[in-house]
Amino acid sequence: MPTELLDGFEIIARSTVEHEGVSYGLVRGRADRTRYLVVLGDTTGFVGDPHGNILLCPLTPANAAALRERLLWLNPTPLGLHTSAGFGDRLGVATPGHVRAAERYPGIAPIFAQQSVRENARTGRTPQQVMDDAMWGLFQVDWRAPWGADADHLKTPADADTFIDAGFTFFTIDPGAHVDNDAHTAPADVVSAKFAALPWDALDDTPEAMCNRYCRKTFVAGDFTLAFDRETVERAAAKYGRAIAHTASMFRHIVARMGDRPFDLEVSVDETETPTSPEEHLFVALELRRLGVQWVSLAPRFVGHFEKGVDYIGDIPTFTDAFARHAAVARTVGPYKLSLHSGSDKFSIYGIAAQLTGGLVHLKTAGTSYLEALRAIAQVAPAFFREVLAFSIGRYETDRATYHVSAQLAKVPVPEMLTDADLPDLLNQFDARQVLHVTFGSVLDTYRDQLMTLLDEHAAVYATLLDRHFQRHLAPFMSTG
Repeated sequence: MPTELLDGFEIIARSTVEHEGVSYGLVRGRADRTRYLVVLGDTTGFVGDPHGNILLCPLTPANAAALRERLLWLNPTPLGLHTSAGFGDRLGVATPGHVRAAERYPGIAPIFAQQSVRENARTGRTPQQVMDDAMWGLFQVDWRAPWGADADHLKTPADADTFIDAGFTFFTIDPGAHVDNDAHTAPADVVSAKFAALPWDALDDTPEAMCNRYCRKTFVAGDFTLAFDRETVERAAAKYGRAIAHTASMFRHIVARMGDRPFDLEVSVDETETPTSPEEHLFVALELRRLGVQWVSLAPRFVGHFEKGVDYIGDIPTFTDAFARHAAVARTVGPYKLSLHSGSDKFSIYGIAAQLTGGLVHLKTAGTSYLEALRAIAQVAPAFFREVLAFSIGRYETDRATYHVSAQLAKVPVPEMLTDADLPDLLNQFDARQVLHVTFGSVLDTYRDQLMTLLDEHAAVYATLLDRHFQRHLAPFMSTG
C-alpha cells in the first residue's frame, strides 16, 4: 500500500490485504482518528473519495457488503458441533481483543458477532451494525479462520428477520415466554388440565399419542435411566409444550427465509424460573426432533444460579450430578452441544462442563466484555469512571428488573473511600460488578461519546484486558476442542 498517497492518515497494522490483484487496508485519520477503508486496484462496488490511485471509503454498510463479496473469509459461517464460544460485544469495538484471546485457542470456534434483541434495544444498535462492527474488527487484525454470528434470544419471526437480512448464521430461539413455570409445582389435577389445553394441532399430536410414547416408559441415556410415569409426562408437556410448538414455528420460519443458506440453530430455555430436569430435557429434545427441528445446541435452565457477570452460585456436586445427565441426554438424542447462557465468569464450572460434554459445549458471554471496557476506563480515566459508577448506582434498582442478579447496593464499596489505584479492582467485587453490568444501556444513553472516545484512544489497553480475561474463559475448554 503506497503510503505517500495517504498524507494525513496512518495505516492500521495487520489490516493490509492483497487479494486477486487488489489491495485493501484500514487507515486512521491523524487528526480525527476516523477509520477508513482504502482500496487500490479494482474499486467496483465501493463508494469513496479518490486519493491518487487509492479510493478512500467510509466504513458504511454498503462498503462492508462490498468487502465481504471480495474477501469471503469476512463472512460468518455455521460452526456445527465444534466446541465454541460467543463473544458478545455491546460496544462494537471489542473484536480485536477477542481475536487476541481466540488466536491462542484454535480448537475453539469463535462467534464474534453476537447480540440479543434486548441488548440491541438498550445499546441503540441494529443487527447490521453488530455484524459490520465485528467484520471491520476482524479485517483490522486479519482474521481468516471460520467464525460465527449469533442472533441471540429471538422471540418472534420479526426478530429473526432483521438478523437474517444482516447475514447472521446462528439463531438462538428463546421460547421462554411460552414456558409455563407454574406447571413445575402445580397440583396434579391442575397440571392435567394444562396438559389437556395444550395446542395439540400446533404440536401435530394428541394427548393419547403422547402418553403412548412416554407413559410407563424408561429411556437410557449413557449411564443413566430416565423413567416417565403419566404425571411426569403431563408435567413436562404442560411446562414446555407451548414452548416446543413456538420453537418449531420459529425454526420453520427461519428455514423458509434462509432458503439454501446453511445455518446453526440453538434452543434456549435458560431464562425461566425453574430448572429443567433431565427428564424434561429429554422430553423437549425428543419432541423437537419429532417435529423436524434441527439444532446444534440447547440451553436448559440448569440447577443453581447463572447470574450476570459473576461465578456460578450453587452447590457444585449437585450441579455436576445434574449436568452429567443433561450431557448424556444431549449425546443420546443428538449429538448436540449444551449451551452455557449467562456463561461469562462461571470459572468454577467450566472444567466440569468441558469434561462431561467431551467438548460438545457452547459458551455464551456478553456483558463481561463491557465490564472489561469499564476496567480500562478505571485505569486510564479514574475521574470519569467514578462518575459512571455513581450514575450506575443510581440506575441499578430500575435497570435490574429484567436480569437475574442479586447485588446489594449497600455492599458496593463507597467510591470516595477508594484511591484511583483501587478502582480497577472494583470490577472484581461481586456487587459492584453486577451493578455496572446491568446498567450498561443507561450508561450508554448518557455517556456513550465520552466512553467510546476513551476506548478508541486506549484501544491497546482494552485489547490487552480482553485478551487476559478471555484466556481464563477459554483455557478450560481447550483440552476437549
